[in-house]
Amino acid sequence: MASTYASQLNYGEKNIGIIRARIQTVEDIYRLIWTAVSSKQPIEVNYNRQHRLLCPHRLGRNREDQIRVLCYQYGGGSQSGLQPSGAEAKLSGVTLLEDDWHTAPNHSRPATCVIEADIDVDD
Repeated sequence: MASTYASQLNYGEKNIGIIRARIQTVEDIYRLIWTAVSSKQPIEVNYNRQHRLLCPHRLGRNREDQIRVLCYQYGGGSQSGLQPSGAEAKLSGVTLLEDDWHTAPNHSRPATCVIEADIDVDD
């Protein structure tokens, strides 16, 4: 999991504060989301400067062969309000949660953001 710590660096006569943070790699995020989908475990993320609570339903690739995830947002912030059909998003800062699983009534509707699924919650 990502961690942050601060230290001081002496540069000449000045003390400069340094903040070091572990950055999640694409592989880290992919592995966490895969785990969340396979175990029906919600995730917490920061997306578009909003704290969000999501249940990822499908992980795979879009038409441009980029990794994407189809999620149902059940809590947290949103610029447009919570969407009952789910949220399509590029994610970072992913944390697994011990919380109840949520889904939309229309979850089985085809999604265009993930055309080639690596894993689906219904697998």
